[in-house]
Amino acid sequence: MTKVTCHCGAVELRVTLADGLKSARRCDCSFCRRRGTAAVTVNVGDLVVVRGADNLTRYSFETNTAQHHFCKTCGIYTHHQRRSNPNEYGVNMGGIEGVNPSKHEPIVWNDGVNHPSDTKA
Repeated sequence: MTKVTCHCGAVELRVTLADGLKSARRCDCSFCRRRGTAAVTVNVGDLVVVRGADNLTRYSFETNTAQHHFCKTCGIYTHHQRRSNPNEYGVNMGGIEGVNPSKHEPIVWNDGVNHPSDTKA
């Protein structure tokens, strides 16, 4: 398992990265482009909040499907349950112990402005 923390250390997650860092993506939706961090994929059952569950706050907007989690103390985004696949989390790549996202550029951008869930069949 891999350790993920917020900046102040109040929140600690343990995650299993099935694809390592290969799943790293950024999103250009109105929220993510402001947040700016790359996220890696973790299956819902592969994320455990080890410390600080009571220090997490949640933000959701529009469809209220994606659930974005942040440390109440330092404000760092730790993870979110995905709108595109609620069985997955996106985890802040910059919060993974020993990982500097700048060393993994270029990181792919997803088109969140034209989200697949918004496409009418």
